[in-house]
Amino acid sequence: MALMIDPPNAPGHGITWSHLASDTSYAELHAFARTIGVPERGFDGDHYDIPAHRYDDVVAAGAEAVSSRELLARVSAAGLRSRKATRLRPRKPGRRLLAPPLLEPGDLVEVVMPAGPVDDARMADGVAVLESWGLRVRASQPPAGEVAWLAGPDDYRAERFTRAWLDPEVAAIWTGRGGFGSQRILDQLDWRILTQAPPTWLIGFSDITALHQALASRLGVVTAHACGVAGLSDPSAADSARELLMNGTVKPLAGRPGASISQVSGVLVGGNLTMLAAGAGTGFSHPATDSIVVLEDVGERPFRLDRVLTQVIGSGWLEGARGIVCGQFTQCGDPAEIAHLLALRLEPLGLPILYDVQVGHEPGSRALPLGAPATLDTGQGVLEVDPLGR
Repeated sequence: MALMIDPPNAPGHGITWSHLASDTSYAELHAFARTIGVPERGFDGDHYDIPAHRYDDVVAAGAEAVSSRELLARVSAAGLRSRKATRLRPRKPGRRLLAPPLLEPGDLVEVVMPAGPVDDARMADGVAVLESWGLRVRASQPPAGEVAWLAGPDDYRAERFTRAWLDPEVAAIWTGRGGFGSQRILDQLDWRILTQAPPTWLIGFSDITALHQALASRLGVVTAHACGVAGLSDPSAADSARELLMNGTVKPLAGRPGASISQVSGVLVGGNLTMLAAGAGTGFSHPATDSIVVLEDVGERPFRLDRVLTQVIGSGWLEGARGIVCGQFTQCGDPAEIAHLLALRLEPLGLPILYDVQVGHEPGSRALPLGAPATLDTGQGVLEVDPLGR
């Protein structure tokens, strides 16, 4: 056992607190806290807050009494010190989110399917692409789901995501594809436990928008809106994902300017329009305040897009947005009718808008880091994303 507690010396809420920590592992710390009845909500990134009246009980249970200076030094030396600036935690909408480290050859990528299943051939092709980049890949096919459109039961998909996220060897969780079902696992994820891991890449799009939103709101981490493993056979889309995840760069994206000509900056937020509407008002939504919104969709007729736009606007999700980037609306009907609908519903917001940007479900779709800073210039008709550092 390497558990420590310092003297009660931190005031808060009318009482004084000690700090319980471990210089061996968080797992040891959590196990000890459970045995002495300390609630999970007492964990604060790298220690538990212990009220003064419980200090003697914790020492009697086996924690070593040390000074605050020694506790801090030992936790730091063990590499278990968690600075708030680099800790996974909720961040307000519009704030720059914490970016995971860029991928390097030799890093491990785990393929997870939070939504729909992937056929063997497309999985093999996508894995081969990742391995050609020098990445190691861990992938497996799920058991049969309760329904054909799910890659296994809800608890299985939630467990696979959690296990990959908490595995210190996994540098990126690359989703197999979108489809349907990501929303169903959000309530089954233990978000407190997920905050204890270092930032990890989540890569995917479409239905995976539910996870992009949840990870932004609950963990404050940058995620990659990019093709799933099943889409990596598209060379252009694969190259864009590689450029983002391994070099930290996104080439400028061009589009057709809307009525408002201006330049704005903000972090990127959004994804699939239907999923944003479905999540609006839930505890897993990350609103567009002070952000540049990215919207795309597939297979939704114009009247359905009108309905989800009404939901997104009426829910307040778009309030305070700085600009909008409309990507591809694939297989949604007559492109002219879609363009008219988007302008009809979005232009009254008075925001700078860029239409027809190469983001979505069509070949060559470009990867974007949600939660990272970008600049939208409708005068030049371009979206530029700030580089991510190593």
